[in-house]
Amino acid sequence: MRVLFVAATGMEVGRFVLDFGFRVMDAEKKNVYTIPDEKNSVSHTLLITGVGMVATAYSLGKELATNQYDLAINFGIAGSFDRSIELGDVVEIIHDNIAELGAEDNDSFLPVSVLGFGESEFKATQTVSSIFKGAKTSSLLKNLKQVRSITVNTVHGEPESINRVQKRLNPQLESMEGAAFFYVCHHAGIPCVQIRAVSNYVEKRDKDNWKIGLAVKNLNAFIVEFINGLQVL
Repeated sequence: MRVLFVAATGMEVGRFVLDFGFRVMDAEKKNVYTIPDEKNSVSHTLLITGVGMVATAYSLGKELATNQYDLAINFGIAGSFDRSIELGDVVEIIHDNIAELGAEDNDSFLPVSVLGFGESEFKATQTVSSIFKGAKTSSLLKNLKQVRSITVNTVHGEPESINRVQKRLNPQLESMEGAAFFYVCHHAGIPCVQIRAVSNYVEKRDKDNWKIGLAVKNLNAFIVEFINGLQVL
């Protein structure tokens, strides 16, 4: 199985790439390099796209136009509206929405689908449990929560705007790339999965409350186990 891993930043990657054979594409730094495994073989690609929907769509579209993969996985950190999700928790995004794509109509918001100009809601085409052998017994995977997310250009940090988007879409998480990743994969016809670790709650901006280090640590531990599971399929 040839897998394309997609992340917005190198910071979210951590050190898991050193444990496996990887071809690394860093779109922002315009670097391409190889990290071979102990057998000196490369079976996966890591694409670092840069932050946001535009960078993700461009970099991912360019990669998929020239290379074929059996599966694409977007992973990274995210903010959570849902306080039942602990900081540092790893979750699976099964539904994503480009929250700001549309038009304001007085106090209402008209999504692009209502306007007749396209779509803004996307779903994962695969689930972790369907592609990972041993998902039910894995300590990291057996309690993996499936959640809904929104993708934004401006992360929420003001109470009124947070209340509005919660009332309109009832999201559990938000990121700046997820729905763009789903969009490209759907149009390219490649199965896709999105995994996120929660680094902060969506609230008035206060970096002292963030747990980015914990989120990255847990995310990379998850990815290592996930790759090991994929390799025995």
